[in-house]
Amino acid sequence: MEHLLRYRAPRLLPSFARATVGDVMNVGVIGCAPDADVETVAAIMASHRIHSVVVDGIVQEDGGERLVWGIISDLDLLRSAPGRDSATAAQLASGEIVTVDPGDSLERAAQLMCEHDVSHLVVVSPASGRPSGILSALDLAATIAWGRA
Repeated sequence: MEHLLRYRAPRLLPSFARATVGDVMNVGVIGCAPDADVETVAAIMASHRIHSVVVDGIVQEDGGERLVWGIISDLDLLRSAPGRDSATAAQLASGEIVTVDPGDSLERAAQLMCEHDVSHLVVVSPASGRPSGILSALDLAATIAWGRA
């Protein structure tokens, strides 16, 4: 296991106790339209080597339009994919979207992940109320491992 100690963070990270979500989150989101099919969602995850996709867009319902957004994790995809080839991204998205603000502490983010049993949080811009990034459990692990600044 000693060989693992040679790896270092790709960037300077603050200590876990002092870091905010904005310090360590992945800025921007990789997403799909609400009407994307299972195969498209799987292709996005596989080609970008990511574990979650944000669903973001307008859906038509009851004669009107509605903005929807959610998140599909790799586990949501696996749970829903068998026998649901016709499912849309909006149908696959987790019912509960757990969000954080860029100014929130990593301790708060970790608490939310544990309380809701999720490994990804959607970071929401306070200005727009829309997704601006993703915070994953791996981002927290990197800060625990290498945060020093």
